[in-house]
Amino acid sequence: MSILRLTGLTALIMASPALAQTQEAPLPPLAPWSGASEKLIAGTDNPWITPAEQMNFADTPDYDATRAWLDRLVASAPDLLTIESFGTTAQGRELYFVRASKGGAAKPVLLVQAGIHAGEIDGKDAGMMLLRDIVHRGKSGLLDKADLVFVPIFNADGHERSSPWNRPNQRGPRSMGWRTTAQNLNLNRDYLKADAPEMQAMIGLIRRFDPALYIDLHVTDGTDHQYDVAYAFSGWRGLYTQSPAISGWLDQRLRPAMDAALRRAGHTPGYYVSSVDNRDPDQGVSHDPDTPRFSTGYGDYRHVPTILVETHSLKPYRQRVLGTYVFVEEALRLTGAEGAHLRAAIDGDRAQRPSSLVVRWKPLKDPIYTVDFLGIAHETYTSAASGREEIRWLGKPVKQRIPVFGQEPAQSVILPRAWWVPASAPEVIARLKLHGIVLETLDAPRRLELDMVRITGPKLGAASEGHVPLSAEGFVHGRGSETFPAGSVRVPSDQPLGLLAAALLEPESAEGALAWNFFPGMLQRTEYIEAYAIAPLAERMLAQDPDLKRDFEAKLAADPQFAADGDARLAWFYERTPYFDDRYLLYPIGREE
Repeated sequence: MSILRLTGLTALIMASPALAQTQEAPLPPLAPWSGASEKLIAGTDNPWITPAEQMNFADTPDYDATRAWLDRLVASAPDLLTIESFGTTAQGRELYFVRASKGGAAKPVLLVQAGIHAGEIDGKDAGMMLLRDIVHRGKSGLLDKADLVFVPIFNADGHERSSPWNRPNQRGPRSMGWRTTAQNLNLNRDYLKADAPEMQAMIGLIRRFDPALYIDLHVTDGTDHQYDVAYAFSGWRGLYTQSPAISGWLDQRLRPAMDAALRRAGHTPGYYVSSVDNRDPDQGVSHDPDTPRFSTGYGDYRHVPTILVETHSLKPYRQRVLGTYVFVEEALRLTGAEGAHLRAAIDGDRAQRPSSLVVRWKPLKDPIYTVDFLGIAHETYTSAASGREEIRWLGKPVKQRIPVFGQEPAQSVILPRAWWVPASAPEVIARLKLHGIVLETLDAPRRLELDMVRITGPKLGAASEGHVPLSAEGFVHGRGSETFPAGSVRVPSDQPLGLLAAALLEPESAEGALAWNFFPGMLQRTEYIEAYAIAPLAERMLAQDPDLKRDFEAKLAADPQFAADGDARLAWFYERTPYFDDRYLLYPIGREE
């Protein structure tokens, strides 16, 4: 038996209910709500009432109670439900999914995951209700043309780090899980780099089922507004997509049907709200490109239709769970009804072979469009605590016309014919294999002339997601002769996952192996030259090379700090001698053009 040492504040709060009440974050006024989706709630006499329903949505079951209830449900309907492990968390918890299927001929699969951020757990309780209703309340027809694969708790370790003090901006449930994993990794920043065992397991699940539709269930905070079920996908309004056919289906076929279904059930759907400034929401909202660190961007790059659902944290848990239920149910219906259209869109996008990729974006100054926005009235006041103007939400619905701001490409790259990854980069090769990217492995050494990139002005950023990110002032491309040993791989760009490979391997990619600093060794120099050797050598170089002398004098004139730094001056010459380490700052992945 172990004793946990509590912090002073936590111990005081637990000892004093009155003090605990003063520490609760006061949330904005709550608008009353009722809707047709309330009919989905099982009565207290129903033997298949879910734990959340039984607690009147005041709380959510823990990992063990969730699994026990699902095991009992699966056992009651073995002809429709199965439960299966697909991985293990960093702390050893089993990751599992429930599959709802009538069997027979292969059907399109809807893959739904809840709890990627474990405090945002609406989807778990909504999915349990839907599975119950499929089995015991007459909704098995949803499985006539589609299968459902449901992951109730993706971030299982974070789910068990549960506390009433985890999410101060959210109305329920009483105890909420933690945002990150036991390794302090945010799974919804990990899709492309795939560090976490949980994410590696999820990518394996995506590859196994190749879903016709993939839904990632969240809860969002930030500002107050009237939308209780917001959602987003790459290609909303036709913008920012790597999968135009898929995005067209999501935007033109799913979105109208989904909005109608949510409104019929008494919910208010909208585009995922990301304010330009949470302290001044009247400035407008952002509509930005998705990158492959996120579920929606990853799905866009690998051509899997993917939707982010964000219920609103300031709405009651009961309302949020019911809205999520309606969303997933309608998605399952659409997956079956539109399976042929979905498959055609997926196949069309996977057949495309783009020749370039935007690797960096920059914000536009002017709005890209305006929308009618269902907001909440607010005012500002001077806070004695912060000493500045703070926002106060008033609970009164308002309708506004607000601007939506987007981005434009800041840098694009032309994709090479292939990338060459040396055997000395096993972590990168492992990621390529994990994602299912096609590659060719060398069984003997090969020397090649490739486009190699050396960075200039390297700069390490603040620690983020298990890495110390790396940026550079410049990327200098040049032809170089490189020997790749056996075990190295060639990654052709001419493949369905060519864009995903580019995002990981292109040196300029903001999401790539270089940016995440998978090669810290390239930043280190191990050999050097003493001043007593380089100074006379540099003097000889100046005397023998007029062009070098001209460049050196220009550098002295243009950079007084350099001119005053003897070590920097000698280093400048050292870099221009055969003694200099030619691997220093050289990105080891070559580009076959």
